[in-house]
Formats: sequence, structure tokens, C-alpha cells
Amino acid sequence: MLSESPRHRQRLLLRRYPALIGTVAVVACGAAVTNGAGVSVGARRQVWAFTAPWDARSDASARAHASQLDAIVYGWIQLDSLTGLPFSGFRDTVSRIAPSGMRPMAIVTNAVAGRFHAEAVRRLAADRATLGRAAADIARRAVSGGYRGLVLDLEALGRADLPANRAVVEAIADSARAVGIAPIAVAIPAVDTAGYPASAFVPAADYVLVMLYDQHWTTSPPGPIAAPDWVRRALAMRVAEVGPSRVVAALPLYGYRWPTDRPASGITFDEARRDAAAAGVDLRRDPASQTLHAARQGAWELWVSDAGLLSVLLRDVDALGVRIVALWRLGQEDPAFWSLLEGKSGN
Repeated sequence: MLSESPRHRQRLLLRRYPALIGTVAVVACGAAVTNGAGVSVGARRQVWAFTAPWDARSDASARAHASQLDAIVYGWIQLDSLTGLPFSGFRDTVSRIAPSGMRPMAIVTNAVAGRFHAEAVRRLAADRATLGRAAADIARRAVSGGYRGLVLDLEALGRADLPANRAVVEAIADSARAVGIAPIAVAIPAVDTAGYPASAFVPAADYVLVMLYDQHWTTSPPGPIAAPDWVRRALAMRVAEVGPSRVVAALPLYGYRWPTDRPASGITFDEARRDAAAAGVDLRRDPASQTLHAARQGAWELWVSDAGLLSVLLRDVDALGVRIVALWRLGQEDPAFWSLLEGKSGN
């Protein structure tokens, strides 16, 4: 979760679609029972949808669909790239439009100035006193911001960094819970089980949020962002680690357009339709990946998510027993997605 550029995950550092971690809105289709940490037990599906404070389209989408949202994670707490100490780099752009009764949350990230800084996490883990101060400050910021949960997104770390990553996650989670902040979710890459084994982060965290996208990324060859067979395998692997009740399945609303001579850039559903129409080419569903695809010979190739792909992915998530889905991110989506939610598919 960073700025609008890729987040590769599959090879060593498969960084997730950069997007300065913005806001996460949670659309819940009705929960049954929750435990003391706010973790749903026997619940029907919830949907978490990220928004971005730097993109007015995210706010517009959140405003238009606020009645469907129960919780929003709109806070942004960054870890300084040199000291690891927290600061807030973005103002709150969502709480003023959030209906009462929604669960406000914040994201804690080592993303600063468009990239993830592993050294910030290493420095905190190496100094218990500084880590304690940082964790307490994050908890204080959460309370003062009115947040009732955290998503921890600490990326660009490898296998050797796992002890440091765990120590930072545990310290932040402990400080947050001490002041009543819950639930705590840790964002992890889809398939990097060496650097981010799901079992390393629970029960310190209530959930692992598995980022099931960037199967192909900005510097990879063109291809689908989250083909159903790839998503099923990755999600099943994570469910086998910690069980379905501890997993949040994060799915993409965006796409990429790969020019022939440079890395890809992120595109929205509407931008993909516009580009295809302007080029006089069809935006068609690829049968193998269920993903919309278009290409202009000698110029570019694009792949983008839509409601049709998401309907397939939601069924696969349901089949694996995972009851929370996260979407990256509002403002990029196929408008038909909201009708899909209204249909309460899988509930």
C-alpha cells in the first residue's frame, strides 16, 4: 500500500501496487458475534475497501456509497525513513463524510515518499526504548484521531528481517490494545511465505490481510493482476497457515497499462475503457484469467479488474471460508461493483 506505483511481491520483494496507504472502508454485510478484539465469529461477509487521501475520486466514491459502509480506515501514520518514529503525512479527508456508526481505522506504514523503507523497521526493532516510544505514540495518535483499529503495512522486508518485523508488529499491537484500539490487521504479500509467513503475525494481530494482487506488476511483462487460479492457490496457502477466520482477502479494483518502452502505470476501470475506445480496440475478457484486456499494437497493453472478475474472486474467497474481503481501492472501481455488493453475493 503505497503511492500510485507497483508493489511487487512475488519475487523476493513483490511490492504491492503502490498507493500511499490511504483509507480503508469496511462494508459489512452483517456480523453475528465478535470477540473482545472485535474479531467476527461466525459472521457473514465483510468487505474492506481502501481509499486514498491524495485522490479526490476516492472521497467521491466513499461519499456516494457511504450508506453501504460500516467502517472506514482513513488514517495515515507513517514511520520516518531514518528514525522509524511515527508521523502523520496526510490529513483526514474522509471522517467528515463518514456516517455515524462506522468503525474508523488507521494504517501504519513504512512507506514514505513513494517507497517502502525497510531500515525504519530494523532501527525500531534494534532499540527497545525507541520502539516503545514509537508504539506508544502510534497508540496516542490512534486515540486522538478517533480510530478504533489499525492496519499495519510494513513492506520491503526479507526473510532475515522477520524477527524485527514481528517485534515491531507485537509492540504496536500491544500498545494499541492497551488503549482499546482493535482490531489489528497485518498486510502481507500474497505468496512471499519466507519473509511474511502468516503464522508469524497471529495472534499478535487479529488478522493477516493477504494482498492478492500484482500477479503482474509495473516492471513485469503484461498480464492479469489477480487471475482466479493464482488467487485461489495463494489464498488457500494462507488459510492453511492460520485458518480462514484470521484472513482478510484483499482484491484489486485497478489495472495496469504497459507501454512498449517503459514500465506500466496504474489505471482505473474508467481509464481502461477510455483508452481502449480512443485507440479503437476492444476491451475484452480474457477467458483464462477472467480479466479485461486490451492492446494497441506497438503502443501498449492493459489489464484491468471489473465487477465480472470480482464476482468470480468473491465466490472463490467464500469457498475457502474467508469472510472478510478488502478492495484496493475506491475511486478506481467498475461502477457495476456496487450492484454486485447489493446482491449480497456469498452472504
